Amino acid sequence: MTIALFEPKVHDLGGFQVRRLLPQLRARRVGPFVFFDHMGPAQFAPGHGIDVRPHPHIGLATVTYLFRGAMEHRDSLGNVQTIRPGDVNWMTAGRGIVHSERSPARERSAGDFVHGIQTWVALPQHAEEVEPSFHHHAASSLPRFRVGDATLTLIVGTAFGETSPVATFSNMFYLAAEIPAGGAMVLPAEHVERAVYAADAALHVGDRDLAPTQLAVLPAGEDVEIRAKSAAQVILCGGDPLDGDRHLYWNFVSSSRERIERAKADWKAMRFAAVPGETEFIPLPDY
Repeated sequence: MTIALFEPKVHDLGGFQVRRLLPQLRARRVGPFVFFDHMGPAQFAPGHGIDVRPHPHIGLATVTYLFRGAMEHRDSLGNVQTIRPGDVNWMTAGRGIVHSERSPARERSAGDFVHGIQTWVALPQHAEEVEPSFHHHAASSLPRFRVGDATLTLIVGTAFGETSPVATFSNMFYLAAEIPAGGAMVLPAEHVERAVYAADAALHVGDRDLAPTQLAVLPAGEDVEIRAKSAAQVILCGGDPLDGDRHLYWNFVSSSRERIERAKADWKAMRFAAVPGETEFIPLPDY
């Protein structure tokens, strides 16, 4: 069994850290997942919080899932939605959308504690230019079940005979697992590409030891046991391989380099729709 391990790249976003697991040189994607950020955990002082100014996306769906804290999503379609632990925000960018993410007023006033996962799912080529949309799914609507010693929440996709209510464009899975001390579960080979992320505690995955904040990419076609020495929060994700290469530049994902260039020009020229009530924005980076 050949399991590849990957270390995060740590980025400071002004007051809190994110650990980036995807993309990497040796792991550009896992199934349709082309971006994986572990946010926090971060404690903000009263009056402070997350302020991700309006920015654009194309060709992907963003998926936000929180362990703790709250974030307020606003987008150019006029959606305003606060997400709390266990909920799912799925935003389909398609041909183009702009959004911001900020700490809600109540949590900002009190000093919020934020901890969660932000992922991007590349849309299949036939859906890259779909109309943008946004959907919120409350924690109570997601399948929650036991596998071995673990308690699983199916965030997106299908797994273990369960299906999430989140509508997707490809065959995939995204699970949050809680494994007690000394507990174990087996991840079957039902999906071609799979990854295991140790969010807060060491794991034993197949024949490898996985340190906290490491990502393990699993071989296809093999059932893999995941065992926790101490209580652990674990993220499992993957799915079918993408239908071709994807180009990533800043917040843009596309199978076409020309489409990326057009999105860059559109953002510089402010041709994307604005987020109602927002006046700030993130300029196109020059790199």
